[in-house]
Amino acid sequence: MTVRVGVLGVGSMGRHHARVYAESPNAELVGVSDVDEANATEVAREYGTGAMATEDLLDAADAVSVAVPSRYHLPVATEALESGVHTLVEKPLATTTADAQAIVDAADAAGVVLQVGHIERFNPAVRTVSEFVDDLDIIAVEARRLGPPVDDGRDVGDGVVLDLMIHDLDVLSSLVDSPVADVNAAGSPDDQYVAATLGYENDVVGSLTASRVTQRKVRELTVTATDCIVTVDYIDRSVRIHRRTRPEFLVNDGDLRYRSEQVVERPTVDNGEPLKKELEAFLEAVRNGTDPVVSGRDGVSTLALAERVRTALNSEPIPDPPATSD
Repeated sequence: MTVRVGVLGVGSMGRHHARVYAESPNAELVGVSDVDEANATEVAREYGTGAMATEDLLDAADAVSVAVPSRYHLPVATEALESGVHTLVEKPLATTTADAQAIVDAADAAGVVLQVGHIERFNPAVRTVSEFVDDLDIIAVEARRLGPPVDDGRDVGDGVVLDLMIHDLDVLSSLVDSPVADVNAAGSPDDQYVAATLGYENDVVGSLTASRVTQRKVRELTVTATDCIVTVDYIDRSVRIHRRTRPEFLVNDGDLRYRSEQVVERPTVDNGEPLKKELEAFLEAVRNGTDPVVSGRDGVSTLALAERVRTALNSEPIPDPPATSD
């Protein structure tokens, strides 16, 4: 079954959604919509579809991607859901957990699929790690998402926690099977660099860094376990498992020597663009009426964790106790 799809908001990310839908054999791109009518017309022409008003697109489509700025997610997604249209909302699901929950409630009331666009869940390297993570005795997980300032016109008004770190908050939540007990955070005054530490109830430590002031793009994940360290590079989609072999004691010319070697395993990682995998998973959920890989409730819980990071970041420091005299 081919799903009739549309894209609401065809800025930087929405344009890619339109491209992927236009290329998919499982989708028919019936239209795009944007407040910038000239931009919508340009994207529609590029991908062989029409530029429409939102209400007309919702009448024509079975499913849509919502890729408008996050501050508009609540009204736009709710309109789509209340129209009975299956909806994928780009991350974050909303700018507050209350708004995100309202979107989930609208999807439940309409009985339609709601998926959240946490794209790193579909990164082939992350999916490879998820296949064996349950076999690891995890001690700590570290994520770094760093890059230079954005100058391509994208809306980055949410700050690095909601714009960048939220990707890794979602990935960590999918890998560490435990609630978060404690959250600490620190960052630059302009909110362009934030470091956070999560203490999970199962004693796993999570460390995350997000930056828009680093002059080199870095997208890395490290999982430290009792018997190995797993490193993931999101950019080149590679996974390496570093293990130490059993130490050996050797006798050479009467001298006792110690030797320990490290073995690096490189699991096979499937190729493929994460966005294509994400949208194909959405289309599959729409066709089969199944739960999406990243549900609305996942989006709410990840956003709630992001809010805890922002609260910790903005909390007043505890003052030192007053000096006492002997």
